[in-house]
Order: sequence, then C-alpha cells, then structure tokens
Amino acid sequence: MPEAKWYVVHTYSGYENKVASTLETTVENRGLQDMIHDVKVPTETVVEEVNGKQKETEHKLYPGYVFIKMIYTDETWYVVRNIRGCTGFVGPSSKPIPLSDEEVYRMGVEKRTVEVSYSVGDEVRITYGPLEDFVGTVEEMDIDKDYVRVIVSMFGKETPVELDLGQVEPVTED
Repeated sequence: MPEAKWYVVHTYSGYENKVASTLETTVENRGLQDMIHDVKVPTETVVEEVNGKQKETEHKLYPGYVFIKMIYTDETWYVVRNIRGCTGFVGPSSKPIPLSDEEVYRMGVEKRTVEVSYSVGDEVRITYGPLEDFVGTVEEMDIDKDYVRVIVSMFGKETPVELDLGQVEPVTED
C-alpha cells in the first residue's frame, strides 16, 4: 500500500476550519480512515494587547489553506475536491504534488522528534552536509525548532554554524 503524504488544499477565505471538520466527518461516514489519515489547519498562539490587557489568540499560519495527509487515489481526490468551501488542490490541476518531508517540518504541519544525547558545551561531530566530519562545541540548541549552533574552527578562526539537531552526534572517546 502506498505511503500517505501531505497535500495542500485551497479554500475560500475563512472556511479553513469548516472544510477541515466537514472532511473529517466525511472520512468517518465513508470509512476512509485508512486512506485519509489527518487533516490540519496549522495555527500559532499569539499574545496581543487589547485595551491594555494581554490576550492570547489563535492565528492561522496559512489562511486559505488546509493540509491533508492522505493516500492519493481518484476516490480521495474526488472526496476532498467536493467538500463545500474547497476550491482545489495546490499544484497542477491534473495531479497534485505532495509536500516533501522537509516542507512539512519547516511549515509546522508535523513536528519531528529527535533524540539528542548531547547538550550545550559538549563536543560534537557533524555527520552530514558541507562540514561533514568537522568537530565543534555546542553553543546553543533549541529542540522545539530542531536547531543547534556549533562553534567549529575553520582556517584558524572560531565560526558559529547553525545545523539541524540530527546533523550532529556526540564525540566519543575510543
């Protein structure tokens, strides 16, 4: 069975939540849970000041769009395309193109979980990329943002390098 991938659907402005809930209901009613796995409207919580008081509000990260994790078939295309408020898939009209894994993580649709066995101040080796096999010291890291800053020595100068958490591993003494 093919792997489910994330697709993006364009909706009328303000209809994102309605399209998502209607699609979830349709999936439940038609028994398509094995074909359409997840429906998301990515949001972020923003603290705003209104009349001198702070108030938390939810803002849509991508107004007018709904993200759907599904196995693409003619049936799933038809079901999604015919939801009221949906104007179509993002991509060429004949066949929508799924998001790459990197786009999914960068856009905040899914969170990647990375186990790290190092911390600030530890010596690490870069495992892939242009600086592969360089050794440096962890200066800063943010697990939620999948980010680590490593200080490496290049050309006799200490240089900060920003990497993904999975791009480095702790240096072990043999």
